[in-house]
Amino acid sequence: MKHLRFYFDVISPFAWLAFAKLPKVIEGHSVTVDYQPVLFAGLLSHWGQKGPAEIEPKRAWTFRHVYWQAHRDGVPLQTPAQHPFNPLALLRLAMACAPEGMTPGRHACEKIFRHVWEGGGDANDPARLQALTQALAPGRDPNSDAVKQALKASTDQAIARGVFGVPTVELDGRLFWGVDALDMVSASLRGDPWFDGPDWSRAAVAPPGVVRPPKGNP
Repeated sequence: MKHLRFYFDVISPFAWLAFAKLPKVIEGHSVTVDYQPVLFAGLLSHWGQKGPAEIEPKRAWTFRHVYWQAHRDGVPLQTPAQHPFNPLALLRLAMACAPEGMTPGRHACEKIFRHVWEGGGDANDPARLQALTQALAPGRDPNSDAVKQALKASTDQAIARGVFGVPTVELDGRLFWGVDALDMVSASLRGDPWFDGPDWSRAAVAPPGVVRPPKGNP
């Protein structure tokens, strides 16, 4: 039995596409999946990155790319009324749907993803959030200190594992970032020897020819 961990933030349309495609990727394999919410902004802050929506040409390309992939793969997708938005309430709701020390199930995560990426509504509209919370009936209070701390701990744990973006899949101690990397996940599950030979490690050690100085230094 393989174990797969899916790191996500519902703010990411790529995370929604990967979430929708994952069942087909693992079909036919003996795999358990943990769906682990993380705060994407926390990852960006830790690694000193900007999000795609913070660079206007990249933002425009991101959504063209996302809509093309959704069209190609038959995944429903409509951009929410505001994007980016603050996903904390939704991520905490996801955490609240799981018992303490566990990750939320696929059903709860799917409901929250669809709340964001179907219909084009405001992801943080109070009435919509209330209706979603009532539908999910979480076992814990999403606004409790315990749930808030659980989300922070989940993000910190992801950073400690080397996660820098979403979606990221962890399988056999390896990290696969991005929806495009699902092909690699599928190959690894099928036992492609590339992942167990020297190529996986060798590919990551290309020496940098130029290192950018810290900001503010000449």
